[in-house]
Amino acid sequence: MTRPITAGIDGTEESLAALTWAAREAVRRGLPLRVVHAWRFEAGDAVDVGDRATQERWVRDSVGGAARTVRERHPELDVTTDVLEGDAVETLTGVAADAEMLVLGSRGHGPIMGFLVGSVGQQVIVGAGRPVVFVRAGDRPSNEVAGHEIVVGQQGDPEDSAAALAFAFETASRRGATVRAVRAWTLPPVFAYSPASLQLLDEAGGLEPYERKALAAALAPWRERYPGVHVVEHVEMGSAGQVLLSVAGTAQLMVVGRRARRTAVGARIGSVAHGVLHHAGCPVAVVPPA
Repeated sequence: MTRPITAGIDGTEESLAALTWAAREAVRRGLPLRVVHAWRFEAGDAVDVGDRATQERWVRDSVGGAARTVRERHPELDVTTDVLEGDAVETLTGVAADAEMLVLGSRGHGPIMGFLVGSVGQQVIVGAGRPVVFVRAGDRPSNEVAGHEIVVGQQGDPEDSAAALAFAFETASRRGATVRAVRAWTLPPVFAYSPASLQLLDEAGGLEPYERKALAAALAPWRERYPGVHVVEHVEMGSAGQVLLSVAGTAQLMVVGRRARRTAVGARIGSVAHGVLHHAGCPVAVVPPA
């Protein structure tokens, strides 16, 4: 089954930027584009917002207009639209299941807005079984130029980041881009309390050679599968979020794995994804485990 790239739109500038990004990616991958709007009838008293039929017509006209703009820019692209009545989280999570990826707008630097009000964005990330890409209003095709890399975070053992690496290499191969694979590391707490252990570690050459070896092992199968993709191995001491953000200025896309969980007070995403979603200026892809 051919999975479409699905863009969720709600009329905001951010979501229309996400639609534009999704259309370009669909053309590159030779996939259809599905445009989805999650709609719920809003009754009003003080302000005339129209009846159910009127609101639905407004929504369908808006979605249809956005789709026409995409078709004019990409006449070769197969574009379909859906206006689905229901809860935004359930709708977006549901359409993600049938998509190659779900693309949404994001404001960052604060709560994720548009479709993603309050905890909605986190719930979509936690519930989606496919990659979710967040795009800012200022994103432009000119960002996807030579010298702007696909940056991907790698943590743990090779299998821990396999899905994120697969997404990054596939995207880079379509764009002719470089992959910058970032592995951040910190000293285990034991060394803070044991100067003698730290001295032995220094004499052995430190932890960085081990971290470089771990990153190389994780990248090996993807280098073999995508021999034409240039790779930069980036190992740096520091928190993963800070190290990734330090190289975000030359990134055309940031790819991170999903470290998400549900708690008694709602869905929570990992600190790394949380940090880059709010502070990276480029689009960010959050990829669930394989």
